[in-house]
Amino acid sequence: MRTVLVSGGGIAGPVLAHWLRRHGFDPTVVERAPGPRAGGQAVDIRGVALDVVARTGLLERARSVRTKMRGMSILGPDGQEVGRSTEATFSSGRLDGDDIELLREDLVRMVHEHTRSDVEYLFGDSITALAEHGTGVRVDFTHAPPRTFDLVVGADGLHSTVRRLAFGPEEQFVHHLGSYLSVFGTDNFLGLDDWQMWLRDADAGFGIMPVRHNTELRVAFGFESGPLAHTPDTLRRLVADKLAALRWNGTRLAEAAVEAPDFYCDAMAQIHLDGWSRGRVTLLGDAGYCPSPLSGQGTSLALVGAYVLADSLARARARGGDHGTAYAEYERRMRPFVTLNQALATENPGGPASEASVEHAKNAISLDG
Repeated sequence: MRTVLVSGGGIAGPVLAHWLRRHGFDPTVVERAPGPRAGGQAVDIRGVALDVVARTGLLERARSVRTKMRGMSILGPDGQEVGRSTEATFSSGRLDGDDIELLREDLVRMVHEHTRSDVEYLFGDSITALAEHGTGVRVDFTHAPPRTFDLVVGADGLHSTVRRLAFGPEEQFVHHLGSYLSVFGTDNFLGLDDWQMWLRDADAGFGIMPVRHNTELRVAFGFESGPLAHTPDTLRRLVADKLAALRWNGTRLAEAAVEAPDFYCDAMAQIHLDGWSRGRVTLLGDAGYCPSPLSGQGTSLALVGAYVLADSLARARARGGDHGTAYAEYERRMRPFVTLNQALATENPGGPASEASVEHAKNAISLDG
């Protein structure tokens, strides 16, 4: 076991590549975007995931770009303040804790910069076929010529191509949670100063936070719905229509959604598989066990999963074991941690999980176990 193809250049894939390189493997990361992806919501690094970031050598840098919220307001449908907190926010939890909230794009960029000198990246490309044989996996790409790798890891998100090619259609594994989330940026037309606003109006609501030294807003808009048949354009139109129906700043937010170059929307869903590996192929992060943004733990699961997978591969090789031994150890160590963190998304429908549940789940694994 030496050459490893990692599909997905977000967070899990590059962190895995870093640790594979540290353990003497030769990783290649393929990412369909032309470069590190911008946009996205604020994400959290919590509990044992902080230890992964520290061991990777990025903890101080992550702390330097963390959000610096002073608190939040909770608004009624007409925009009237019905509650506030200077101790915690819905997005990050307690403001005096050690956990780190930062923009996803900042974390993606720093991980890429940390790894680009010794990891091969294939940007602007994607996997089209996998064919396993006795000693490796032949991989066909959209643009690059076919290559054979010892192992393949799918770290390519909720709608994983690797999972589809190796395990089957995603409908078998996706568990819809009854809502959708849209994230987009706009100018700070509310004049927010390190302060969040959260509003719910019937079956929809949003959280708004200022970013980039209060020059921009990042809007996270959610609405209840079963699975939708859609294209990117129809989904953007649907989000704009639902925003326009809100009583407080709905028109302004709808215009921002239509204009936003970083518009994102997808179902709140989890991925559940009986096993994360097929032959020489395994899954990492959202591709294998997406907990959904409702859990607040997707990034932490990606970071911890990357570290544990690389460690399991290194241990198996040192003991003369093969990829099957490594994948089994990876799943044995990670699955209880994943189960606890996925449960956070459904513990309190319509609201966050309890502080006690989050505290337990975020620390429920040992990196050295």
